[in-house]
Amino acid sequence: MSKSGATRGRVAVVGAGPAGMATALSVHQAGHDVVLLERYKRARAAGNILNLWPPPIKALGLLGVDIDDLGAPCYSEFRNAVGRRRVKIDLSEDVIREYGGGFIGLLRPELYERLLAALPPGVLQVDRGVASLEQDEAGVRLHLADGSVEEADVVIGADGIDSLVRRTLWGESPKREHNLHVFGGFTFADDIDAQPGLCIVSHSRAVQGSWTAIRNKGRNGYQWWVLEAHDGKEEFVGDLHTRATTLGSEFAFPLPQLIAATKPSDVQRWVIRDRKPLAQWSKGRATLVGDAAHPTSPYAAYGAGMATEDGYFLGRRLAGVDLSDYRAVRQALDAFETPRKPHTARQVQQAYTLGQMFHHAPRPLRPVRDLILDRTPFLQKVVGESSPVEILKQIEIIDRTELDFRSVVG
Repeated sequence: MSKSGATRGRVAVVGAGPAGMATALSVHQAGHDVVLLERYKRARAAGNILNLWPPPIKALGLLGVDIDDLGAPCYSEFRNAVGRRRVKIDLSEDVIREYGGGFIGLLRPELYERLLAALPPGVLQVDRGVASLEQDEAGVRLHLADGSVEEADVVIGADGIDSLVRRTLWGESPKREHNLHVFGGFTFADDIDAQPGLCIVSHSRAVQGSWTAIRNKGRNGYQWWVLEAHDGKEEFVGDLHTRATTLGSEFAFPLPQLIAATKPSDVQRWVIRDRKPLAQWSKGRATLVGDAAHPTSPYAAYGAGMATEDGYFLGRRLAGVDLSDYRAVRQALDAFETPRKPHTARQVQQAYTLGQMFHHAPRPLRPVRDLILDRTPFLQKVVGESSPVEILKQIEIIDRTELDFRSVVG
């Protein structure tokens, strides 16, 4: 029981990705019973490469996740294809000192491993897909694919862009096709003399080609990705490594060399889609986190990070709340989503806009666009100055939230 005297409630989280695991950890720390329902036979990373900015790293540490040597600290620059710098992401010396750089580069499976290691025994239940759910002011009932029923005071949809919980609350909504696809991979080749501690996001007239340092289980390496326009409705039938090699060939060292050094089995492809922001995430005793609430293009480099932040903040908002009290639950869920919606919507829309600007500008306008990006501070202001402000703001919000949380739980 917390200082406030609130009794323990029961929370069901649907989906064991970063959003779901972070939510489960935070809800557990808030003093409630929590069950994390995963439809697959194990919690598995749906991808390989990943970047995390300081706010989600801070949240992970507060949730009890081991963040020691989790990734390679890096700072970021945007460049053109031949290496001319367009943007530098400048963060404060305090942030750089605490986190070793602007963000860390890592492989997604290691984040999953560390989140799983932090979960209390019995919280994660695999091979338990949710078929439907219903709720009223008294509680929530989740009907599982195996015929069983889970009852809870609150249900949290952390079940991705195709979220069942989202559809149940708000009905069907179309995905927004970016008409882009990404090829990404990683290598631990030690014969490429690339600068450590660096992330380079480069653009040619029609392609993004990028790379960053990574750490994985104590090993230094590099991850890379190349991104181009592609009709989202058309199937891709080529070889992933071959296509990545072609796209990366027009970029400066070391991107072509990193792609060449990557095993074909370590290359993945994904199509970029999102959904337009919801006006409301919560309804009754249910809410959404991560991609269920705000699926985000990798142009933001913040999808997994925002998902982790969502989980952290939601659990903190439920601390000290009597979950049997419908009005108290509604107030807590509204208080959770109100500050999250403008932050996440901004990231989603900026990622979409950047993708359209770089990959769907009419061909005659591309030289003009590139002249502006190379010779004016436009991109520096849009990305290089606004992003650090938003990062610092989220760190400050986490600090204030944690003080309030500690005053509740002791």
